Amino acid sequence: MVEKVALITGAAAGIGRAISFRLARDEIAVGVLDISGDGAAKVATDIAAAGGNAIALAADVSSREQVGAALDDLRSAFGPITIVVNNAGITGFVPFLELTDDQWDNMLKVNLKSAFIVTQLIIPDMIDAGWGRIVNISSSSAQSGAANMAHYSSSKGGMIALTRTLAQEFGKYNITSNTIPPRFVHNTEMSLASFEREVMKSRFQAMVEAGPIPRHGEPEDVAGAVAWLVSDEAGYVTGQVIGVNGGRYV
Repeated sequence: MVEKVALITGAAAGIGRAISFRLARDEIAVGVLDISGDGAAKVATDIAAAGGNAIALAADVSSREQVGAALDDLRSAFGPITIVVNNAGITGFVPFLELTDDQWDNMLKVNLKSAFIVTQLIIPDMIDAGWGRIVNISSSSAQSGAANMAHYSSSKGGMIALTRTLAQEFGKYNITSNTIPPRFVHNTEMSLASFEREVMKSRFQAMVEAGPIPRHGEPEDVAGAVAWLVSDEAGYVTGQVIGVNGGRYV
């Protein structure tokens, strides 16, 4: 058994990978969960090589059965789970009038329903422990909206509402719930999908340079904020939207 155990979803690359490494560095045992079992295994192996505790877990986060089995494996390896970072998600660009029911449903299933399933299956561990940390990775598009991304922005807006609801309902158990909406975080699959589009290439650098901090974010910037939110020092911080955005709000 170890003192603290965390599950990070969508952890095979990008922000999820950076969070996994950072929490492991802080001596938290990490469940590296991703739909890509090979990707999760690579991250877990690298964490172990660096001296951390990690286990690779493969699951579709929108499947309650698969998530439940993965959580059983994590508990068997390290004990009860008291930290969850819901980072898994997909993106997409479709004009609103062309958006189909299937596209809408799939986006909300992967981005929002998954956070519901994962968190619901972990919170009993937190209640039993009398301590817990929930961090949901949302998106700045939930705050500003984004053209051609109604389904994505709505799923991430729902995550902010879910975060605040969990804060209200479970604070009495010493469980905090917060969300981070990143903006302009580079070197992730989602950022490449967003900023490498022809319509964005010519605008991206100008948008970055116009910000208060004239650089794009890195996955490690988000990981640092997560590390604080899951620490004991952040025990009186709950229901908050912590922007990791370089001061950009639109």
